[in-house]
Amino acid sequence: MSTSTAGLEAYNPNYIGGDIIGGANDRLQVLFRPRVAVNPYPTGVPGVYLCSQSTPPGAGIHGLCGYHAGASALRWLERRREG
Repeated sequence: MSTSTAGLEAYNPNYIGGDIIGGANDRLQVLFRPRVAVNPYPTGVPGVYLCSQSTPPGAGIHGLCGYHAGASALRWLERRREG
């Protein structure tokens, strides 16, 4: 089964032009997505972290976004346990 780029975008509006890996991978997107922060993974809700391909190291299907979000969550848990 083959799906056109228009078909992918119709299926999910986030797949702009059929792009399934989260959009542009230019320098600004890599550095500042989803927000400008040293640690972009916490959402502001204690214990809730963003680990989608919208977080560094950027668009792609590689699992590093989840790895880094998990490491950030573990650091938060360690600080909480110590403090």
